[in-house]
Amino acid sequence: MTAMSRKCVPFTPLDRPLVKCSVALVTAAGVHRRDQEPFNIADDLGDLSFRVIGGEDASADLMVTHHHYDHSDADQDINVVFPLEILRELVADGVIGQVAREHVGYMGYTMQLKQMYEQTAPAIAEQIDRKSKADVVVLTGG
Repeated sequence: MTAMSRKCVPFTPLDRPLVKCSVALVTAAGVHRRDQEPFNIADDLGDLSFRVIGGEDASADLMVTHHHYDHSDADQDINVVFPLEILRELVADGVIGQVAREHVGYMGYTMQLKQMYEQTAPAIAEQIDRKSKADVVVLTGG
């Protein structure tokens, strides 16, 4: 058995029904609020920052800044990559307990993989764990 084959994907089994869970979104699709600084698409190495999006924010107040995928559908309906309204519908339908207080958007393109792995990803995880208090995280790409 090689070292690579022994590695496993981090996984935490869900210890309660979804109807009692708070759900957060984390997206690599470059989603942010219109009043937040856009991601720096001029940086050839990729922008490693992230934006916090509130659970009560309106979908109309969200936008995409990303230049490494065609986000024309997301420009028409942000729920394509950031299904915040869908989470609200799931709460109303009694499928999940609540929408988390905070969510995270970042621009998934980067050539700075080590920094993403060692700094940005742990900062996003801490944001979700400590501030959002989510039980479940839905990850989306662009």
